[in-house]
Amino acid sequence: MRSGLVTGVHAQVDLKLINRPVQAMVAIRVRPPSRTVIHSFHAFITALPETLSVFVMSGNDNFLVHVAVRDNEQLNDFILDRLAQRKEITDVRTSIIFRHDQSPVVLPLREP
Repeated sequence: MRSGLVTGVHAQVDLKLINRPVQAMVAIRVRPPSRTVIHSFHAFITALPETLSVFVMSGNDNFLVHVAVRDNEQLNDFILDRLAQRKEITDVRTSIIFRHDQSPVVLPLREP
């Protein structure tokens, strides 16, 4: 940690035990893709309790948002009531996550 290689330590929460077993990745496109719009939407989406993580991206989508909710109905409500109301959003695509595995170890890549 002193060298800066490890920047933090976290606990992993069992989402089923807190009644949020349904996870999804939500791809979002905003317009215009200006710094002001990106920063404003980022502040909005990261503050929502359904949001687990946010990726700000290049390409067709500006954001990829990992969410966890109680059920499909709550996911639908999240999309319609939280996202569809935002004027800057031009496209939303949702993919349900069936399984989410994370590597417990990050190894350095071999140099060519």
